Amino acid sequence: MKKVEIYDPAMCCSTGVCGPVVDPDLTRIASAVYSLEKKGFTIARYNLTSDPGAFVENEIVNQVLVEKGPEALPVVLVDGEIVKVAAYPTNEELAEWFDTTPADLQEKPRVRVSVNFGK
Repeated sequence: MKKVEIYDPAMCCSTGVCGPVVDPDLTRIASAVYSLEKKGFTIARYNLTSDPGAFVENEIVNQVLVEKGPEALPVVLVDGEIVKVAAYPTNEELAEWFDTTPADLQEKPRVRVSVNFGK
């Protein structure tokens, strides 16, 4: 089974899908990662803000940052090899790497919200 690692640029939260203006590409990749994890595939995201150690510990990613700077993020590795720099994988690429279909990558996390009006 393939292992995919996505090294994200600095973001305010683990997914990057927060704040007043949300990048649709971040929403898409967050849904794809969620769907793949739920199906048991090995995929990980590292955020430069919350997990800088992952960027230092991975020699390949560290070298990209030294040579190209943070503009090179996101960096995507498949089985330890760089497959994309400065761009997120498409759903088609993810589906190919994990031998699934792009339609299988569109599940969105369901979160139950309760509202308490002071009662």
